[in-house]
Amino acid sequence: MVDKSAHVSRSVIAQSSQTAPRAVNSRDLLGGERLLLIKHEEEFYRLQLTAAGKLILTK
Repeated sequence: MVDKSAHVSRSVIAQSSQTAPRAVNSRDLLGGERLLLIKHEEEFYRLQLTAAGKLILTK
């Protein structure tokens, strides 16, 4: 039998020491919508899902 808790602990430690960027699923980000407004500092950006399933980010 494999002790999964020890494996998870090592995995969490390894992830915290890496500098890989965080990955977010676009479906989770859009939340079922086709348009998301993102505020960055004082500017708003639009992340839009097209009919072809592509993402467009505009200012």
